[in-house]
Amino acid sequence: MKITAFKNHFFDTLEGEYPKEETGSFFHILLQEFTGLTRLDVALDLQRELSLEEGEKFNSALQRLRQHEPIQYITGKTEFYGLTFLVNNEVLIPRPETEELVEWILEDCENQEQLNILDIGTGSGCIAVSLAKHLPQARILALDISEEALKVAGRNAEMNNVSVKFLQKDILTIDKLPKQFDVIISNPPYVRELEKNEMQRNVLEHEPETALYVKDSDPLIFYQKITDLAVNNFKPGGKLYFEINQYLGKETEALLTEKNFQTRLKKDIFGVDRMLRGIKL
Repeated sequence: MKITAFKNHFFDTLEGEYPKEETGSFFHILLQEFTGLTRLDVALDLQRELSLEEGEKFNSALQRLRQHEPIQYITGKTEFYGLTFLVNNEVLIPRPETEELVEWILEDCENQEQLNILDIGTGSGCIAVSLAKHLPQARILALDISEEALKVAGRNAEMNNVSVKFLQKDILTIDKLPKQFDVIISNPPYVRELEKNEMQRNVLEHEPETALYVKDSDPLIFYQKITDLAVNNFKPGGKLYFEINQYLGKETEALLTEKNFQTRLKKDIFGVDRMLRGIKL
C-alpha cells in the first residue's frame, strides 16, 4: 500500500478518537520511526510503497492507538531535557513540568561541586540522568520501589553515558538514608483517587498506577515521609525539591515549614502550583 493511501486509512481509523492535528502528529512520528522518512520525504515521493514489515508495524501501532496507548510506549522512547529516554508501561512518561523542576535544580546548583544528590521514585531515571548529564561532578543515588522501573532507568543512564547509582527501596519503609545529602528530589505519587476523572484515557489505562495515585485519606504520605528523612540527613543549607499536586500546594508547603525549612512554591508553564523547594535552616 502506498504511504498516501495508508495515511488516509490511518486518519479514518482514528477519527473520533483524537483531534485531527494529534492524529497527524502520530502518523508522522510513526512514519519516521518505522521508515526513516520525514514529512518532506513523503511530499517528494507520493508513490512510495510501505514494505510488508513497515505495514505490519504501522497496523500494530494503529491498533494500540485505538486503545489510547501513549505514542511514547509504542515507539519505546521519548525526549526529556534534550536527552532521549527509553520508556515502557513500567514507568511514567516524563512530563514537561518535570523538565522545569530539573531546570530549577540546575540553576540552584550550577556553581556547586561534589554534591551528593538523592532522587526518590526515579521511574525512568529522567531527573537523575538529566542532573548527572549537567552536573558531572555530582554523586547521584536514585531509588525506586519497582525493579522493572530501575531496569529502564539503568538503561537510560547507560544510553546517555552518565553515572547514577540505582537502588530498589520502598521509601515508606526506610527509617534512615544511607548518608547525608546536599540535595533530595522527589516526584512521588500525588494524584488523589478523587482526581481520576480529570485524567485522560492514555494515562488512566496505561501508565503505572503505583507511580501516580495516593489515597484520598492520606494524599501527602510521601511528602511527609521524605521530609522527615530529609530533616535527619541534611546539613543546614540542604535543599529539598518536590513536584506536587497543584491542589495541595499550601498543604505541602506547610509540611516543610513545620520542619524548619525555608520554602518557595513555584508555578509551572500552565500557571498552577507544581514545584516546591525547601532549604534547611
